[in-house]
Amino acid sequence: MEYLIDRLKDYLGGCQGRIVNLKDIRVVLEIKPGSKEDTLLRSHMSKTLVVERIVVPSGRNDGFYKVVKQAHPVRVFMPNRERSPVFDLLWPVDRKRDCEMEIGEAIVVREGDLITIGGVKSKGKTALCLNIIARNIDKSPVLMGNEYTILSGGKFEPAPRFLNRLDAMSSWVSWVNDEGYDKFVLLPVREDYAEHIYRDRINVIDWINLDGDRSYDISKVLESIKAAVGRGVGIAVTQKGEGTVNARGGQFVRDFSDVEILLDGYGDYDDDVLLTVKGCKEKTSPIVGRTYAYRLVNQGTEIWDFREVKKCPQCRGTGYTRGGTCDGCSGRKFVDKEKLL
Repeated sequence: MEYLIDRLKDYLGGCQGRIVNLKDIRVVLEIKPGSKEDTLLRSHMSKTLVVERIVVPSGRNDGFYKVVKQAHPVRVFMPNRERSPVFDLLWPVDRKRDCEMEIGEAIVVREGDLITIGGVKSKGKTALCLNIIARNIDKSPVLMGNEYTILSGGKFEPAPRFLNRLDAMSSWVSWVNDEGYDKFVLLPVREDYAEHIYRDRINVIDWINLDGDRSYDISKVLESIKAAVGRGVGIAVTQKGEGTVNARGGQFVRDFSDVEILLDGYGDYDDDVLLTVKGCKEKTSPIVGRTYAYRLVNQGTEIWDFREVKKCPQCRGTGYTRGGTCDGCSGRKFVDKEKLL
């Protein structure tokens, strides 16, 4: 004999995280209103299943209940428990000096981590993403976002500017395998990013577009991306306002970032970039708050002269002195660290 409580639990098991009501439950379980079974249903929903933490009443005595999404205890220490290893993420190379960005020596990236890049418009967000893809091309990375595809003739094609950049980089990176097929995956995705993540791979999203009044939603978007990457790594790009100290979304971006990088202009030249390591959850040496400068060359595809910079001691990082533009930094607010030694 099948009991009502068993039928009820079976139904609610498929409704975890959702709102249910007594009226719909009666229809599904074929319970007649006012019957003995109906009285038992009310008792189970308001008492038995509340105690068992399967449902939570709305508190308004209106017959609505939130079905609890079940969480089971996770055993931490057990025989042969595997530790999550460091992810072998290769950082871009300074093409002029032929050496990796030195931030890679300090930042520890592990499986399942999320790296966020918040950048001012036209200040090298895509250049940094493509250089990361290029450095990790043998790991079959995934690329999606707003910058890379266009709709032509009813189907998606690589955007012309994207193709030009790949061509410019082809002298030092091989984008295809021996059979001529792409060594990376390009997806024409501009929303619902987590649904398209390739699990256990490097997934680069350039960039996440949210309306200004929905900036707080970035937290939920980043959470879903982070949950979807598995043993891979997520790299999510967001916009940053000119002169602001945080990427759009502020603390909501920081909530789920394991590494947070900001990109701003550096001086008067469009191709000069200021990179700030805003946050890093695991590191081998102090890195949070440090700033670096570099120049983009060859159609914005190559990073040159990557070096650490510090606030100018002469103007204290304002760019100005009483006499006008600071002579020490020429108004850039920063000077090369080497010049201060």
